[in-house]
Amino acid sequence: MHWAWQAAGGSEHKYWKRVEATAEYSYSKGMAPHSKKRQRLVGSGQINDDDHHINYLSSDELAHVFGFLPPKDIMRARLNKKMREAAKKTDVPMSNFGVDSAREYRGMAAMSTALPNLQQISLHYFNEDNDGQEHKYSDGEDPDEEWAPRNANFITHDIEIISRFRKLRSLDIVGACLNGRYPFLFNFPLLQQLKIHYVLNLKFDLEILATGFPQLKALYFNNNKSLTGNINSLRVLKDTLEVVAIYDCHNVQGSFMDLADFPRLKELDLFRTDVTGDIRDIGEQDFPTLELLTLSSGVYGGTGYEMQRISDAPDIAMAVYSIKKQRPTLLEDWHAELSEDSPDWYDGIGYESTAPLCIRLVEAGSRVGYRWISECCYHPCEVIWLDPEPHRESIDYEKYIEVLHKIERQVLIYKGFHQPPTEEEQNRLWVAQGYAV
Repeated sequence: MHWAWQAAGGSEHKYWKRVEATAEYSYSKGMAPHSKKRQRLVGSGQINDDDHHINYLSSDELAHVFGFLPPKDIMRARLNKKMREAAKKTDVPMSNFGVDSAREYRGMAAMSTALPNLQQISLHYFNEDNDGQEHKYSDGEDPDEEWAPRNANFITHDIEIISRFRKLRSLDIVGACLNGRYPFLFNFPLLQQLKIHYVLNLKFDLEILATGFPQLKALYFNNNKSLTGNINSLRVLKDTLEVVAIYDCHNVQGSFMDLADFPRLKELDLFRTDVTGDIRDIGEQDFPTLELLTLSSGVYGGTGYEMQRISDAPDIAMAVYSIKKQRPTLLEDWHAELSEDSPDWYDGIGYESTAPLCIRLVEAGSRVGYRWISECCYHPCEVIWLDPEPHRESIDYEKYIEVLHKIERQVLIYKGFHQPPTEEEQNRLWVAQGYAV
C-alpha cells in the first residue's frame, strides 16, 4: 500500500513521535480521559511520564488521539493490531481528501475498511496515471449509451466502495467520470453538504435527496445536464436546508416560492434552471433568513430576465427595487436584458458590445436607481433614479455625492440618453468616435 511506512521514506519514527505529541496535547488540554489502570502517581503527585507513552493508551483513547490527525497520517500510524482497531473507531476529522488518480483511488479503497468513519471525500476526474492509461469509475444503472463507447477502453474502478463510509458529512463530486444512476451515492444519513459539479452523465432526480440525506444542510449542483426534478421535492428537507445552489441545470423545474417558508435557508441560487415564479409574490414573512437570492431568467424579476420591449424596464426595475429596499443584501449582481426576439433589439457595432440593452441597479449611498448598459457592463446610459436625492444635511450626503460623481464620469458615448438610443442613433454616435458601421 502506498501509504505504508516504507513508501513514506521509512520515517516510522517521525509519525510515531507525531502521534505521541498529539496524545500529549490531548491530555494536557483534558481532551482525552486517562486510563485508570495506567495512572500511577509519583511523590510529587504528578502522573509518571512513562505512563504517557503511546503504548499505554487503550484503543478507545488512541481513537480519540487519532481524531486530531489527518486521514493519511492515521493510515501511516497503524503500526499494530491495537492501532488498527483504534483507526476503525476514529471519527476522522474533516479534511481535504480528494481522489483524482488511480493511486488516490487505491488509498480510498484501503480507507474504506481501515477508516470507515471518514467524514469528507472529494471525487474528481481521473488524471492520467503513470501507466499512461485512462481511468474511470464503473458505469451505473441505465448509462448513456451514446457516451459509453467513448471510454470503453478506460480502466474501470468500483465506485460503490464509497458506500462503506457511513459517517460521511461532506461529499464533493466534481468532474468525475460517472455514467448512469448510482443510488448508493445518495444514501448517507449523516451527510450535511453535497456538491456535484460538471458531472454531465450522472442521472439523478431531486426526489432522491429526500430519503437518503435527512440531515442535509447545503447542496451545490452546477452544470449537471442529467439532473431532473422539481424543487418542491426539497420540502422534505425544509427544517435543515441552509443553502440551495442549483445552477446551469436546465431540467430542474418548479416555483421558487415553494421554498419561501424554509426557516434556515440563507442562500438560494437557481440561476439558469427552468424554475419559474414572480418576485412580486415575495411577502414580508417569506424567506425569513435569506441573505442571497439569485433566480433564473424564467422568473419575473430573475437574473437575466428577458424583457420583450424597452418600455418594460420601469416595471421590472421597480419590482426589483421593492425587494432591494426590504432586503438590501438580496439580488446581488442582478440584471435584466432585452430579448433578441424583441422588435426593439439591435446589434452592437463590430466586435465590441456597444448596444446598451441590459439594465442594472445602481447605488449611490442610500439612493437606488437603474441604468441601461451593454451586456459587458460598458457604455452606460444616464441613471434613472428611483429614490429622491438625500438631503444635504443627511449623514450620507457626502458619500452619495462622491459616488454620484464616479457614476456620472462613466457615462461617455450615451451622455444625455436615459434609455437606449435607436439603432440609427447608436450608429451615428459611434461613427462620430471613428468607428466604421
